[in-house]
Amino acid sequence: MTYDLLDKIDSPKDLKKLNLDQLELLCSQLRDYMVRCCAVNPGHLGSSLGAVEIIVGLHYVFNSPKDKLVFDVGHQAYAHKILTGRREAFKGNRTREGISGFPQIAESPYDAFGTGHSSTSISAGLGLAQAAKMRGSDEKVAVLIGDGAMTGGLAYEGLNNAGASKTDILVILNDNNQSIDKNIGAMHEALLKLTTDQTYNKVKSHLWDFLGEGKLRHKVQNMTKNAKTNIVRATGGSIFEALGFRYFGPIDGNDIKAVVDTLGRLKDMKGPRLLHILTKKGKGFAPAEADPTTWHAPGRFNPETGERILGDRHADRYQDVFGQTLSDLAALDSKVVGVTPAMSTGCGMTVFEKAYPERFFDVGIEEEHAVTFSAGLAEGGMKPFCNIYSSFSQRAYDQIIHDVALQNLPVVLCFDRGGLVGEDGATHHGVFDLAAYRSIPNAIISAPRDEMELRNLMYTGLFTEGGPYIIRYPRGCGEGRAWKDTEFTKFEVGKGEKLRRGSGLAILALGPEACRAMEAATLLKEKGSGDPAVFDLRYLKPLDEEILKEAATYGRILTVEEGSLKGGLFGAITEYMASHDVLVRIHGLGVPDRFIRQDRQSSQRAECGLDAEGIAKAAEALLKLTV
Repeated sequence: MTYDLLDKIDSPKDLKKLNLDQLELLCSQLRDYMVRCCAVNPGHLGSSLGAVEIIVGLHYVFNSPKDKLVFDVGHQAYAHKILTGRREAFKGNRTREGISGFPQIAESPYDAFGTGHSSTSISAGLGLAQAAKMRGSDEKVAVLIGDGAMTGGLAYEGLNNAGASKTDILVILNDNNQSIDKNIGAMHEALLKLTTDQTYNKVKSHLWDFLGEGKLRHKVQNMTKNAKTNIVRATGGSIFEALGFRYFGPIDGNDIKAVVDTLGRLKDMKGPRLLHILTKKGKGFAPAEADPTTWHAPGRFNPETGERILGDRHADRYQDVFGQTLSDLAALDSKVVGVTPAMSTGCGMTVFEKAYPERFFDVGIEEEHAVTFSAGLAEGGMKPFCNIYSSFSQRAYDQIIHDVALQNLPVVLCFDRGGLVGEDGATHHGVFDLAAYRSIPNAIISAPRDEMELRNLMYTGLFTEGGPYIIRYPRGCGEGRAWKDTEFTKFEVGKGEKLRRGSGLAILALGPEACRAMEAATLLKEKGSGDPAVFDLRYLKPLDEEILKEAATYGRILTVEEGSLKGGLFGAITEYMASHDVLVRIHGLGVPDRFIRQDRQSSQRAECGLDAEGIAKAAEALLKLTV
């Protein structure tokens, strides 16, 4: 396909020169361009394909960047990036020197708000709208929320506040069959035409003015509202009306003419409005339409055939180890249940779901609810394993403290994607968990160094009283260690393992970094630059004090963790030595006090000195220092 229209769009101003028929062709070119770019440079494809007409319509009707457009979840905003001067840059989407896969304020004036996590848009949009009102600006604010983000509690907090505030804000619900059921027909279309018609709204306003503020006006308003609500209720819109929004729709969100027409009618209306739009996830690319879950983020693929190009894996993924192990534990204990906040595929819980559907709970994008729900299950006698991506667990910090730790309930919290996650970048790195949860009383924090360790830590968690019992492991593949169909081993909580004898330096590592530390020790030995001992602590809390006492005898300690250097393992070891009056030279390797850009995981680890070469370099430098 040629991009004769798309190649001429360098900003939304260029878009406004096109007629509606040209917009339809532009949407086709946008889709083809996204497919071909994502085929070689993977990203979140399915959701962005479905949102093309909505985004084209928004930029056609509104005047960004003066008018503020907020996207939620941000991975559906690819068309927005391409249309706002980043068409060529999109070829480097999610790469270190390229643009982010999510809207970022620092990246473009057209990115009104950064949205890497879900359900934030309505609250942010309301803040933008209120700020505009307070400044006396006539700018408009439109929020596009979808791809399951409406299941998040924060979205309803924003709706509740926005509806009560009567602020001028347009919320567009992109319903791609993941939140509200489809329900469209002649009655809905007639209602839409009526409620968005300018003459209708002028007559209605004049009528209310004529009736004044007396009882007659309120009686007529109630009669009208009740009649309309009975119709709206059939469309699923009554909840939004109850929250103070005027509800419109649903409309076909993949019909560019309907989108432009409707947005044009709603743009200048006052107060909180919600437009319900129905779209098809993966629209325009047959494989993505047929399997939207897989094509949410498919990796590399052939754009002509849709055949996915799967790289050779040197080992099983941690998420697959988790899923199978959870099923194995469920076979041992009928009280084992699995809880996930809408991440069953990503965390590997689909295996458990198929085997034990009655014990599987996907609670939607509700991390806070997932944790407190798990606490209730635990108090009720169940043994919940709650799997949350590490970065998203930050939302549930209060629940982990108040509902689990304070009540000392045996909830096993499995934090997938701990550490650096690669191309998703700063919004998704799970680097703050170790520091965040280490200070919580009753918390146990563990990190497996390989697949077998994850399996056995989960088994240990099944029998551990009190909690939370946190298991934190990285994104991607393990170390290649055999783990399937093996006997479980119950670990002693708070006990690590000495992996290598040595002299002059003790390397204390947590999680898979223990394997990198072993590689580093081998490099040093081969160079004749040192012969460090290596310890896998396994538990950040409680610490293995026997290991710490032995490590102190080496005179030099290097801590290694794929987490925030401030407050994590380095902080824990330093605090221990200081509180026990142990004089020892301690250096730490970890994620520095800055946000790490999107890149390959291996490159991010090298940037932080957390690969074998980086650890060896730090160890060699430390060995040269006097004790």
